[in-house]
Order: sequence, then C-alpha cells, then structure tokens
Amino acid sequence: MTRRDVLRVGGAGMLGATLGQLLRLQAVADETGAPGGPGWGKAKSVILVYLQGGPSHLDMWDPKPDAPENVRSVFQPIATKVPGVFFTEVLPRLAQVNDRFTMIRSMSYTPNGLFNHTAAIYQMMTGYTTDKVSPSGQLEPPAPADFPNFGSQIVRLQPTTEPMLPFVMLPRPLQESNVVGKGGTAGFLGKAFDPYYLYPTGDDMDMNKMDHIQVDDLTLPPEVFAVRLQRRAQLRRMIDARMEEINQAIAHQNLDAYYEQALNLIVSGRARQAFDLSAESPQVREQYGRNTFGQSCLLARRLVEAGTRVVEVIWPKIANSDNHSWDHHVGLTERMKNQSAPMLDTGLAALIEDLDQRGLLEETLVVAVGEFGRSPQKGVSTSGNGNSADGRDHWPYCYTAVVAGAGVKRGYVHGQSDKTGSAPLEAPVHPGELLASIYHAFGIHPETIVYNHLNQPRELVKAEAVTSLFA
Repeated sequence: MTRRDVLRVGGAGMLGATLGQLLRLQAVADETGAPGGPGWGKAKSVILVYLQGGPSHLDMWDPKPDAPENVRSVFQPIATKVPGVFFTEVLPRLAQVNDRFTMIRSMSYTPNGLFNHTAAIYQMMTGYTTDKVSPSGQLEPPAPADFPNFGSQIVRLQPTTEPMLPFVMLPRPLQESNVVGKGGTAGFLGKAFDPYYLYPTGDDMDMNKMDHIQVDDLTLPPEVFAVRLQRRAQLRRMIDARMEEINQAIAHQNLDAYYEQALNLIVSGRARQAFDLSAESPQVREQYGRNTFGQSCLLARRLVEAGTRVVEVIWPKIANSDNHSWDHHVGLTERMKNQSAPMLDTGLAALIEDLDQRGLLEETLVVAVGEFGRSPQKGVSTSGNGNSADGRDHWPYCYTAVVAGAGVKRGYVHGQSDKTGSAPLEAPVHPGELLASIYHAFGIHPETIVYNHLNQPRELVKAEAVTSLFA
C-alpha cells in the first residue's frame, strides 16, 4: 500500500467502502498496471553503474567550451551520434552510442550538512538522508536500523522466479575512508534481503581481480551430488508433513521458502555458470576492457541474462582516493585522461551495445551515476578539502546521469545546465526522483509503504518518478 492508500482508508467508511473493498479495488488496479504512465513496469532487471567518488560532468558529458578558463575543461568537445550534443574527447565510444540512452544533465540537490561521499552515497542508494553526519561528512558503519538499499527493496517486492541470485553487488563495497558498506545493505528489512557480495581478492589497483572470482558457497561439495541432495530435501519434506499444524505453517512461511530457494540455486548451477567469465570469447572480453571495471560490466550482463534482478557495479576504487578514483581534487587531467575515463568509456559503451544487440536492453534498466559532480571552478574548496589548480571539489548542485533501456527514451537529453554547469536551467532531478523512476520502471509505486525495525511505516522513497524520461 502507498501513503495515499493509507490516508484514503480513514475516509473509506464515509464513502460506503470497507477496507476489504478498498484493497480489492487496489488489487484490480495493480493487475491493470496502475498508476501506469510511460515506462511503467517495463523493467525486469536493473544494472546500476555506480561511479562512487563523483565524476566531473564538465570534463566528460556536459562540456562548456565557452566558459571562463578556470571553469572550462582542458579536454576538447567532440560531436556525438545525437546532433547538437557534445561530449569531451575522453569519451569517444560513448559518443557513438548516446543515441541509445538518455542523459540527465540536471541532477541536483542541496545537501544536508557537508556534502561528502558517504552521506551522499547513502542518499543515492536509499533515498533518505542520514541522521548522523560528522564534520568530515562521514557516518557510523552500517547498522540494522539503516534504510535499505533500493535493490533490497526491489527483490523483496518482486522476488525472482529463476533459481538465481536476486541481487549482486560487485566488485568492491561502497566506501569512504574507514566507513565501508554504508547504504549497501538491506538495513531494517533484514539480512535475508542483503545483496550477494562478490568482492574478489586483490587491491583496487589489481586490474585482473575479476579473474580471482571464488563462488565456493554456490558449489556442491565433492562428496554430495545433486540427486543425493534432492533426496535429502525430499526426506525433510516428509518429516515436515508430520509436524503439528501450527509448526508446519510457520515452517512453510519461513524456513521452507529459503531452504528450497537455496537448494534450487546450488543444484541448478545457474549462478556458478553466470560467474564464469572464461565462457566469453576473448574478443568480447576485450570489447569490455581487460580491467576490473570492464569485466564487472561484462559479468553484470551475464548475471541479468541468467535471471538476476539487481546488479550494482561499484566503481572499483574507494571514493576518496587517488589514481583511477573519480575524486579528482588533484591531477584531474592526467588521471581522467589515462585512467578513469578510458575504463568508463570502454566498459559502459560495451555494456549498452551488448545488451542492445542481445535484445536485453528492452527489459534491463541501466543507470550510471555518482553521488555528485565536481565544482565548476577549479582549485576552490567547496567541501573542506584541498584542491590543486588542476582539480575540482564536490558539487551536488548540478551533475549528469545516464539512463538506458526498459522504455527509456533513446538519444534524449533531459534538463539543461547553465553556462558554467553550476545549476540546472530547467527540469532538475533529485536523486530521490531518480530512485522513484527506477521503482516506477519495475511497476512499483515509489510511495509503497514498508515497515522499519520499529514497525513504523515508511515510503520506499518520498519522491515521484520522472516519467518524461520514458518513451
């Protein structure tokens, strides 16, 4: 039920309708696809490409070549497949596939306190701001009372029907400094709805870490073959049939569902096969890029192809760090040109192309976004951090997101930033509205009520979907 449904219950009696009738009417509305509108219920899966660290929109997909020198990018603008739309030279492959996705050039929000990474990541992943923000912007570690990651909400409301992992997060956790995993759990929904965390061994500079994938927990021990395991399950069901009626009901509602799901997952081998990147040709692997990010995008395609509902590809470098991190306070030109941008350009372009060619983009929503953009002026401090003359600080007031698939318009630019990329000129989109649009694509009303650890009603997100993103 949504918040509006709950509010309507109070007046239902005055209109001669009982609660039962109200719920029956809602069920009929659900069957007909209400609330409907463009894009409603088109998605069967979603891949979030999460660019933790905050990429600079001005140096990538919203260049301002006529801006003052201390604002405009050192990278030259290049034409794209969409007439009149320009990227910078660091994204040549994405410039050739932008006729297949929508760009939101008006992502914007005003932060609660200092806009540093962890608080912003938590908002993007859950739709809610945090209660505790330190002067540095960081938070306490993940807690059972946290709001759930949107992926956990989706797989709870729309469980998978295939014997497949419903929600996978890879190849590393969300992180700022020593705060690890905040916004990446099921929170008050409980651990049953946590993602499957696939974090291969190796540090963030190991570009071959996806070759180290271990999924031993999805493998049958050598001494236990599938038929034997299924016989054990049959024996267990026979024992359950002798239980007292009330205990049997409890077991059926709780233990049995998880037991059968785990059994089917292991016996089918579907998940193990999906994780086997060696099954792909060398040509396909090269197409995605032989690095952690590229191979993560390839694995994301394999997972949704096998039936995974939600895949979150976390940028493979801690938010506030150097090298190929998007947190370009210093050395932006060198790091973006030779490290972060080429990996993103190759991997994301290949993902969109591959999904489209396989017909998977029709039902797979792809979202690429960070927690904020970078400051228009170079070398200034907006978050308490130091910045070199060749660096930009955090900037939540205007940045860019990419959305593709599942009914999203192709070759469309939503919103517009001003002449320095500082603020939206039109159609601003809050991160909560982006999440609402994801729920909408799955046919889930964004204001659907869930109950937290204190049994208090909470909306999935307090925002409305941006239906103009959809065809």
